[in-house]
Amino acid sequence: MERRTVGSAALEVGAVGLGCMPMSWAYTASRQDGESSLRAVHTAVDHGTTLLDTADMYGPFTNELLLGRVLRERRREVFVSTKCGLLVGEQHLVANGRPSYVKRACDASLRRLQTDVIDLYQLHRADPEVPVEETWGAMAELVAAGKVRALGWCAVGARAARRAGAGIYDETLRQLRRAQQVFPVSCVQAELSVWSPEALAELLPWCTQRGVGFMAAMPLGNGFLTGTLTPGQGFEPDDVRARHPRFTAEMMAANQPIVAGLRRVAEVHGATPAQVALAWVLAQGRQVVPIPGAKQQRWTAENAGAAELRLTEEDFAEIAALPPARGSWD
Repeated sequence: MERRTVGSAALEVGAVGLGCMPMSWAYTASRQDGESSLRAVHTAVDHGTTLLDTADMYGPFTNELLLGRVLRERRREVFVSTKCGLLVGEQHLVANGRPSYVKRACDASLRRLQTDVIDLYQLHRADPEVPVEETWGAMAELVAAGKVRALGWCAVGARAARRAGAGIYDETLRQLRRAQQVFPVSCVQAELSVWSPEALAELLPWCTQRGVGFMAAMPLGNGFLTGTLTPGQGFEPDDVRARHPRFTAEMMAANQPIVAGLRRVAEVHGATPAQVALAWVLAQGRQVVPIPGAKQQRWTAENAGAAELRLTEEDFAEIAALPPARGSWD
């Protein structure tokens, strides 16, 4: 099984990780099942997945509690990544980067995860009311205290937070440069997929030049690139895709050529569109680890299998020729 390292901390992980968020947050609550999710995590680990990514806000808190049940049995087999810095309010999220809060949040995550150390502790969002140096400094103290092994930066959501006229990751890169002056950034998490390749322009090169790991979030395009969704199928109101600009019936139909192209490549290899999409992400760099979200055993096993798929130059050319994804973000 291929292994990769997460940044300068040289923390070894399997080639394909597991985003645990859908088990407790953002996707249809009526389809969430704790016992089924537990089986899915165990299956992922059985198939070589070692990176498990969560956050205290998923649930909130229930996702960490779920993973704690896994860690109680298999802590030595897995690499645990969780996040702090976002509070769940009534119909909104609030960033909190106060040093005192960050330290309390870490202790709470350790209890829920049933572990004495977090492998990668990520700042979920920068607090506009707190200098990033103060927040990052508090997180660095957690490393010194032995509660955390390495620090990461979550840039998911940068698209919505960017300033008018700025690039998607301009503000993220500015904050990363400031954080690096305080303590090394070991990993950056951001969206990267066939239909959202924007991180390739500046953010991933920034990481590559500095030996910083890259955790590719939403590598399957919120499920669209799996080819299992039907245009116009609709989503329940609590599902994040019900408000996503690429999941209207019109845009799902318009973006079908992307799925069709992935399916053509998959048929050549006896693979699935999802595995091709993940293999494409893996090919973007040795420090890139995709973390597809899943909550069923069959999907976690299938996703882990993408690490064995080797795309050819012809495959990459066909994928590069696919039309860009459509859907207004502004």
